[in-house]
Amino acid sequence: MFKRIITIVTDSVGIGHSPDAERFGDSGANTLGHIEEAVGPLHLPNLRKLGLGKIADITPQQDTVVGAFGRMHEQSTGKDTTSGHWEMMGHPVKVPFPTFYDGFPQELMDTFTKETGYEFLGNEAASGTEIIERLGEEHMRTGKPIVYTSADSVFQIAAHESVIPLEDLYKMCQITRERVCIGDYYVGRIIARPFVGEPGHFVRTSNRHDYSRLPEGRFVLQALQDAKVPTIGVGKIGDIYAHIGLDQSYPTKSNSHGMNLVAALLGHSTYDTNDKSNTAAEDEFNHGYLMVNLVEFDSLYGHRRDVQGYGRELELFDYQLGGLLELLQEDDLLMITADHGNDPTWTGTDHTRELVPILAYSPVFTGPIDLGDRRSFADIGQTILENFGVKEPFVGNSFLPLLTR
Repeated sequence: MFKRIITIVTDSVGIGHSPDAERFGDSGANTLGHIEEAVGPLHLPNLRKLGLGKIADITPQQDTVVGAFGRMHEQSTGKDTTSGHWEMMGHPVKVPFPTFYDGFPQELMDTFTKETGYEFLGNEAASGTEIIERLGEEHMRTGKPIVYTSADSVFQIAAHESVIPLEDLYKMCQITRERVCIGDYYVGRIIARPFVGEPGHFVRTSNRHDYSRLPEGRFVLQALQDAKVPTIGVGKIGDIYAHIGLDQSYPTKSNSHGMNLVAALLGHSTYDTNDKSNTAAEDEFNHGYLMVNLVEFDSLYGHRRDVQGYGRELELFDYQLGGLLELLQEDDLLMITADHGNDPTWTGTDHTRELVPILAYSPVFTGPIDLGDRRSFADIGQTILENFGVKEPFVGNSFLPLLTR
């Protein structure tokens, strides 16, 4: 049995279209493969060491593989963050969350104004950075928040931090979650999108906050908690799971900050960031489950169709992964996966329906382990449950026996 299990979700790093991708208009999408095709061979020695070259369409090399590797199929009906993460924790989303490709109905927006006290700008499907640049100046002049959505099931509210203070923006989002987007409008997430700067130079800040809908059933995280297995979330994990099933939750400001926090939680405080509001040096993680989301692959590069930036971020993650691998002990298990794809060479700015990697590593591994094609993201949750001896039934099939034989 492993004492500590860490799952790192590289948000949107898909490895090729799913068998059902045509239903989503994504047949041919391939996030990782198309990035390397566009920018040239990526320097990913540590991910290759874990077996990435065995499962992804990247430049063939003579890799020495010491990790476990496989591909996972999504069973949920969506291709969004919430669906992917919920499925990993044993709760596939079988009924699609409502989406609003042409903006929200007038009835809903009238309720928004009545409940929050704010009129609004926008109400359309748009890129977050684009709509802020287009409507930001009017927002600053009128004080009206900018409301927008996307091909995901989201209700996003953008506001300049000097016009609508963070506390007020968060309150507005909470009201929208509880009293506006309900019933037929029960979207996956309400997202606060604060920004700063001047017209022509607006920048979104790291003070984003997500308000997830509540699940109909239980998460693996809750089963772990009930069995007295400590659970920790890093990044937007807390928001995605509506802060259900987590003993501790640490928000992050960037992918690098997230990786630093993981190292700090593993007991290596020299990797800390000196931001005492977000560090974990006093809460050393000796036993249990740690789940991490690295959102910038998706938010900064996938949605913005920044192929070069995405490639650089992958190489930076691989470099930091090398340091993290050296910190692992023999009773640690690290898993790396993704929640969906977001091919930056694809049309539009939406997620793409793709297979995702499952890579695993422990210092006790003696050679490559082929995990094959997994039928559900939920296999991650089942593997964690079996490791900690938790018997509660969830969907999915554990691959722990492949790791420990």
